[in-house]
Amino acid sequence: MRRRDFITLLSGAAVLPGAAAVAAEPYPSRPIRLIVPFPAGGGTDIVGRVLGQKLHESLGQPVVIDNRSGAGGTLGTGLAAKSSPDGYTLLLVPTSHVINPSIYAKLPYDTERDFSPITMVASAAILMAVNSRVPAETMRGFIEAAKASPRAIANYGSAGAGTVFHLTGELFKQLTGLALQHVPYRGGGPTVTALIAGEIPVAFETMLALQPHVRAGTLRALAITSPRRSAIMPDIPTTAEAGFPSMVADNSYALFAPTGTPPPILARLHDATVAALRLPDVGDRLREQGAEVVGNSPTELTAYVAAEIPKWAALARQAGVKPE
Repeated sequence: MRRRDFITLLSGAAVLPGAAAVAAEPYPSRPIRLIVPFPAGGGTDIVGRVLGQKLHESLGQPVVIDNRSGAGGTLGTGLAAKSSPDGYTLLLVPTSHVINPSIYAKLPYDTERDFSPITMVASAAILMAVNSRVPAETMRGFIEAAKASPRAIANYGSAGAGTVFHLTGELFKQLTGLALQHVPYRGGGPTVTALIAGEIPVAFETMLALQPHVRAGTLRALAITSPRRSAIMPDIPTTAEAGFPSMVADNSYALFAPTGTPPPILARLHDATVAALRLPDVGDRLREQGAEVVGNSPTELTAYVAAEIPKWAALARQAGVKPE
């Protein structure tokens, strides 16, 4: 064997043990980043922090919440799509994830192709709430007040263009004939803050974000957009009871990883997440906030995404929402 070849062989042999050690490195061996593409204080952030703490406990590594808000959640989602598919960057998104393809003419990612599904984490009811100074106790009362004082009640707020709250508001306008102007905020937290401050008279948000303020009396819930009343806030009538049976929506929170994440890591994350969701304290905490745990399979989450995209596209067209 020539001397040069012999040295090359020895060099390769010297590298192999280190490479094998890297390949065999247990997952996870460092902190995990969970991108939440909305600000702190909203429903997605609340769910993310509950889940992140439990994953920290079960996986043995910190789960760092990275709030990357903007453009209806597409900025943070785009960042997740471009992240290394190594299991150390995850994405938690609400229903806006399957609505945005109908709202934005060009997204920096492909909703179905660029993400590997892990599980649907939870689903939360949506409330229609008003500032406590708005002279309305019911949904019908709000409609009458808005028609009587269109300048005083001229807009509604949501967590951003393309969110389920935006389309719920547009559907409300269509069903009632009210000419309300949409005011998009950078997430549920800022929306609730603006509603409390009186910047907007009404908003559509999850029970997760609104319930504490409704109970405190700073906001007033007029209706819930679910098929039945909430067990934890049974005094709030449904939109169907108010005479609008077609106004039904909820906000579901799903966990993804960038496409290309190794299947064993995806399986580990799925099992750890579902196990966390089955813990009594997690279920109780989310239910107290108006959300129900789900914890389905990756296959079921894939089917959900495929079915929801055309559904919301049809509603966007019906509501007259044009891609930006």
